[in-house]
Amino acid sequence: MSHSKEKGIHPSDGPGRMARADPIDPLTGSKLALSGRLALMDDAFRVIPQGTIYIDKGNILAVAESQAPRPAGFEAVPVIDVGGTIFPGFIELHNHLAYNALQLWQVPKQYSNRNQWSGIPEYRKLISGPMQILGKSPELVPALVRYVECKSLLGGVTTSQGIQLFSNAGIRRYYRGIVRNVEQTDEDALPEAATRVADIDAKDANRFLKRLEKATCFLLHLSEGVDERARKHFLALQLSDEQWAIGKQLAGIHCAGLLAEDFTIYGQKQGAMVWSPLSNLLLYGQTANVKAAKQAGVRIGIGSDWSPSGSKNLLGELKAAWLISQTNRNVFTARDIVSMATRQAASILQWDQALGSLEAGKRADLVVIAGESGDPYESLLKAKETSIRLVMINGVARYGLPSLMQRLGAVGETIRVGRRERTLFLGQETADPVVSALTLKAATEMLQEALQQLPALAAELEAPPSRPRPRLSAIVHRMPIAQEWTLALDELDDSGVDLRPRLPLRGERELTGAIRGLERAAVPLSQVVEPLTLDPLTVADDPAFLKSIGAQLNVPSNVKAGLMALYG
Repeated sequence: MSHSKEKGIHPSDGPGRMARADPIDPLTGSKLALSGRLALMDDAFRVIPQGTIYIDKGNILAVAESQAPRPAGFEAVPVIDVGGTIFPGFIELHNHLAYNALQLWQVPKQYSNRNQWSGIPEYRKLISGPMQILGKSPELVPALVRYVECKSLLGGVTTSQGIQLFSNAGIRRYYRGIVRNVEQTDEDALPEAATRVADIDAKDANRFLKRLEKATCFLLHLSEGVDERARKHFLALQLSDEQWAIGKQLAGIHCAGLLAEDFTIYGQKQGAMVWSPLSNLLLYGQTANVKAAKQAGVRIGIGSDWSPSGSKNLLGELKAAWLISQTNRNVFTARDIVSMATRQAASILQWDQALGSLEAGKRADLVVIAGESGDPYESLLKAKETSIRLVMINGVARYGLPSLMQRLGAVGETIRVGRRERTLFLGQETADPVVSALTLKAATEMLQEALQQLPALAAELEAPPSRPRPRLSAIVHRMPIAQEWTLALDELDDSGVDLRPRLPLRGERELTGAIRGLERAAVPLSQVVEPLTLDPLTVADDPAFLKSIGAQLNVPSNVKAGLMALYG
């Protein structure tokens, strides 16, 4: 996938330190006025029962009660009633998006840390093996990227972790698409987060601290598990009796192994965490001690992790978080949980001057949920995917009801969600050309066919390079590839970077943290993988999802019952 402004990324630089270029979604939109109930998520958590948001060139110009005078220049702009409650767009701080074509895994047993499950044969057969086939097939990567990004968008996400690409010329870059990614924004107002650390920095405490201090936000896996081994990954951040490699820049993903006293230290050092509750339950039967984290003043964001062991989208993960909070005597209010995906997430990224709330001067990223009565935050957490009426990014309507999309000038592809018609607008000036040529329908068909033919595709990848690949060529005949890009699967391949620090405990030599799931098995993938079914875009279109949740060994019964009720 080529782009006129490709940029190389050296592992030691970190993916967030790149030269300025065009924004992902240029701020060029026309004047718009949207009315409905407004849940502003500002400092005062104001809710305006009937308000209007005025948008110009992708930014919010003003927010006011509907009866208030219009801002200058908006006198002739038609006010569009969205028929619901308007929230800031969802900011997801952790998701391995590329894996979201795969279905929920029936976790075979309860584990206590990541190393115990990432190397088992079943994981290779159902998750890591299929991803190596899809991700290393340049002809299929555009379809995969299109599909998983749309899947995220249909859950209300306007910002997430990006999809990193790698070319045979040694260039690394992030996919440029509809949903904003935290690693590459090309805008000074949205400083780019780092999500990978060079191996040499990951293994040396002082180097890691220096690298951390250079970042505005460092999203790194931390303490992936619930046992002492997982906890040691946190304890290794201690450099001396007083000094820790923790600061306001560090946002630890999972933090499931931390004890209450650990969160006290973490809070004192201003660290943040990214909570993925359903994924933690599915794998370990428990999640992070969020009560202790809250009491310690730790800032908490949220992410659904990935479809193989998590929610389909962030709207679903918010439901899991709410249920776990209720189980623990309401650690969080509904508003607290919505904050994790809006204002709190923006604060962790240091984007709170531009995103996270609906205020004048901020970006017009928003989600509209059906309904304008009752508690707005509880209504959001109870909302189904079919309740989403509109998703807007930088003032551009990207997904929503056909009637709303048409009035907003966004005419695009028609899809069905839970048998209800919706419109997707995927046109974008700065999009990757190969992906931009793909409709969601075409991408879906290509992935469905490819997943059904995984063993044969694996055999073609294992064949000598001179041998033609007729089966794969037949699947993707519509998409000639000018330049070959594959997925940078850093969690599987030794690429000189890591997704986590790997520091040893003081006075010890053994590195802590989960090991990379390197594929060194003697049995070739063509003899391991089997045909798979593409994971549907939403729970509304996947009756098997709740059945799979109900059969999971490690998810508490009250959470299972709660999810059944919330999804209806």
